Amino acid sequence: MAWDSGKLDALKAKYGDSHGGELSDPKFRRVADRIFSKGGTRLAPYSGIPTFLAAPYLPVDPQNPDFGDLQVAMVGVPMDLGVTNRTGSRFGPRALRTIERIGPYNHVLDCAPTHELRVADIGDVPFASRYRLEQGHDDIERFINRIVYAGVVPLSVGGDHSISHPILKAVGKNRPVGMIHIDAHCDTGGAFDQTKFHHGGPFRNAVLDGVLDPTRTIQIGIRGSAEYLWEFTYESGMTVIHAEEIPAMGIQAVIARALEIVGDGPTYLSFDIDSLDPAFAPGTGTPEVGGMTTREVLEILRGLKGVNLVGGDVVEVAPQYDATTNTAHAGAQVLFEILSLMVFSPFLTGTGR
Repeated sequence: MAWDSGKLDALKAKYGDSHGGELSDPKFRRVADRIFSKGGTRLAPYSGIPTFLAAPYLPVDPQNPDFGDLQVAMVGVPMDLGVTNRTGSRFGPRALRTIERIGPYNHVLDCAPTHELRVADIGDVPFASRYRLEQGHDDIERFINRIVYAGVVPLSVGGDHSISHPILKAVGKNRPVGMIHIDAHCDTGGAFDQTKFHHGGPFRNAVLDGVLDPTRTIQIGIRGSAEYLWEFTYESGMTVIHAEEIPAMGIQAVIARALEIVGDGPTYLSFDIDSLDPAFAPGTGTPEVGGMTTREVLEILRGLKGVNLVGGDVVEVAPQYDATTNTAHAGAQVLFEILSLMVFSPFLTGTGR
């Protein structure tokens, strides 16, 4: 259509005196109506008490929690006693909470997850000791068990990757789950320095505990010099897509392979921020060059729409190594994408329990 004064007059009549929340397109209007007041204002992203993705805060009694009618509980796990290199991911939950302007609308998946799901930030796992790793794992399992027992899906923010083992012990307690694991490292190593409880071995531990099904597990983005440590991955039957394979395969082939591996069974999604190249996420404990871009990771995640998610985590953000906050920003965006996927999870829609 050619531009003319009539078109301009029509736009002036429709939009000249309207505010940002007055939208005609029903797809956009359903989001704006939840966010804007009648007077055309919305909450400033830098105001209020920071929570994950600006979700409501719901404090719970750790010993006798009442989750109300929640579907998803976002929980911080500020523990990094399992690291093998640089410490600092204990500050990850706090860093992700302070990131502003994530969401609320996911234009690719066409959803506003914090408004379409009954979701809240329920605070952090309470730890009896800040020094004892194995006791900390027991604290995590106990707390996540209460979330799962209430029929609520846990979405956790670490912390180092060792936290995934006790979470999986709760999520996979009644049946082993499959997993989509996006990381630079397989994290299926054996004992180091007289303990098997560290961030390089949570998924070996989970398989041996019978809570993770290795034949329904895919690990994406693997790279670096620790490949020789991941024998258990291949021996147990996990599928690996190395970072170096992704350009030739193409993102759509990676997505298709992930969907094929996990099928329609209950699935956990674990995301380590070091799956991203350090150019995009320098703030982590074990950076590995040659990783994926943020755009590639987001495309993979969005391609998982419809997976039967029963839980997820974002781990290994160590903000003090990043002067730009890019790492925490990327982590918060991934948290938003996982929560968006949960809008379409059969487990949450009641068709995949």
